[in-house]
Amino acid sequence: MAGEATWDMQPIVVGVDGSDPSLKALEWAVRQAELTGAEVQAVTAWQWPASYGEPMPIAPGYDPEADAKGVLDEATARLQQAHPSVVIRTRVLEGSPAQVLVEASRGAGLLVVGNRGHGAFAGLLLGSVSEHCTTHAHSPVLVVRDREA
Repeated sequence: MAGEATWDMQPIVVGVDGSDPSLKALEWAVRQAELTGAEVQAVTAWQWPASYGEPMPIAPGYDPEADAKGVLDEATARLQQAHPSVVIRTRVLEGSPAQVLVEASRGAGLLVVGNRGHGAFAGLLLGSVSEHCTTHAHSPVLVVRDREA
């Protein structure tokens, strides 16, 4: 019908940092994509470590982008095998995870995030990234809660 929204044709963007909640969010997104025919865009962000005052020593060969890519590839490989009909695209982007995910939500049908990740306050029920996404994303946001939280 003309004028009807076709959100299932828009991608489902999911934030992945390797934490249990983010892996559960990825699983949810892939299952939803299988039902709706949507593509999954699994996104991870990386940043150089911040230093305040003294320069931070960085080990030779340290590559946070490659580390992030490895986490994302590992997380998506198993799900791609289990759900071969789902298109899963991966994106590794430099920047603050919250800002990267908000920007990635432009044009998405849905942004899916875990309720907390690998941040410094892992005991929080809702992490700062998921909270930022729920208030600033350009698409609807689903926060997948870790049952153990």
